[in-house]
Amino acid sequence: MTRYWVQTFLEAQAAELDAATNTQLAYARDLKDFGGWLETRQLEYSTASRADIEDYLVFCDAQGLARSTRARRLSAIRQLYRFAFEEGWRTENPAIQIKGPGRDAKLPKTLSVPEIDALLGAAQEHGRSKSDRLRNTCLLELLYATGMRVSELVTLPVSAARGDPRMLLVKGKGGKERMVPLSPPARDALRAWLGQRDEQEEEARLKGGSASGFLFPSRGKSGHLTRHRFYMLIKELAVAGGVSPDKVTPHTLRHAFATHLLANGADLVSIQTLLGHADVSTTEIYTHVLDERLKELVLDHHPLARDG
Repeated sequence: MTRYWVQTFLEAQAAELDAATNTQLAYARDLKDFGGWLETRQLEYSTASRADIEDYLVFCDAQGLARSTRARRLSAIRQLYRFAFEEGWRTENPAIQIKGPGRDAKLPKTLSVPEIDALLGAAQEHGRSKSDRLRNTCLLELLYATGMRVSELVTLPVSAARGDPRMLLVKGKGGKERMVPLSPPARDALRAWLGQRDEQEEEARLKGGSASGFLFPSRGKSGHLTRHRFYMLIKELAVAGGVSPDKVTPHTLRHAFATHLLANGADLVSIQTLLGHADVSTTEIYTHVLDERLKELVLDHHPLARDG
């Protein structure tokens, strides 16, 4: 019964909500842990009460799990029981009134403009071949110019790049589409990479290979550059560019895109649209990042802030 509940729930998430694979895997892990805990107490999802769920959260806390992990596990349990209630598997939802531990309030890490410039410079020089360098430059320019999620970037269809576009159509979470503008450097990098990519694809076709539908093709199972490979690539570029690799992830480039726009006068609603956030409250965290930067600027450079 326990396995059936989880499997049916995950299938519904995939079919109805177009949940990302990573989201489904996280739900599966969290619900497996909760299910295992229930079994040790001779309980099932169908019989667990609100008190049982709260006891499980206490158990997670006692294990020393981070607040964010506990919040994520409760979120998975809530989603499951809401689904079970809607399906009629339970006559009540035992998780509906449980308050979670919340998440640690952490400001997103970001990068300065000189650090971004160093990464872009490294991308132009780093690579075993001209093709690698053109691809690396295009990847970095697109990510910084648009603020795309890395999953959106690596799965871009090549059709989106045809015709020297000034805007890219991006498919985000839940299948929602949005348009993002391209800067002149990003368009130049895209044009250069597309020419190189098409040459390689034509050579592969003449040798009996099949054409790829992705802008950044790969011979791997997915058919496109993977998130993991891109993660490793930008770490390499950070080292090559003299930027601390601890500071550089695909998401810090997304954060840099947002904070640099905000610092130069863009409004929150516009940034929300470009990032693909469902709610502007998610975007508001960048105002706090900017506040911290302004505070540092005053403390570092204002004459009254210096020691006598």
